[in-house]
Amino acid sequence: MSLVGKKFPNITVDAISEMGDNLRINVLEEATENNQKVLLFWYPKDFTFVCPTELHAFQAALGEFKKRNTIVIGASCDTNEVHFAWLNTPKNNGGIEGVTYPILADTTRNLAAELGILDIEMEYDEAFDGELLVGSNVPYRATYLIDEEGKIFHESVNDMPLGRNVNEYLRLVDAYTHVQTKGEVCPANWEEGKDAMTADRNSTATYLGSH
Repeated sequence: MSLVGKKFPNITVDAISEMGDNLRINVLEEATENNQKVLLFWYPKDFTFVCPTELHAFQAALGEFKKRNTIVIGASCDTNEVHFAWLNTPKNNGGIEGVTYPILADTTRNLAAELGILDIEMEYDEAFDGELLVGSNVPYRATYLIDEEGKIFHESVNDMPLGRNVNEYLRLVDAYTHVQTKGEVCPANWEEGKDAMTADRNSTATYLGSH
């Protein structure tokens, strides 16, 4: 079930900083107490294949998110120790050295389970005469955008092989901020500086007639 329009879960999770400091982060509080938007992205596992390309892509865009009063937080179910080892592995060896935003270590899987993003499959096992929960038990590539009041205004989930387009999340932050500040709605393919609409039939007709 979609969580868009709902408050982000009020759950505090272990995390690690770029310097290896152990942290405790509550994503909801990061948004509401600091009056900022949060982009939280989940990836399946440390020391894998598509994942480091995404972590570096979010790092490269960190300045753009900061301009938009938006912080970036990564997340997986690996431990802080594994995160730290990966943070100390050079980029040219498949590592994420140089990543500076915090990374959640949801080892209990409490937050990932609450969000419903764990890859758990049901398979029949004759040895136990019933069904067992089996699978990788790692999160999908889920992304959440959370506003200053803790409301989720975007969520998306990719299957394991599909990397994300970071620029799309910048566009979504821009669009949502436009809605917040201008009271207008943003049509398909809207980008900062393009025409928006008021939420009525005449405005839609005018927009469609000129685009």
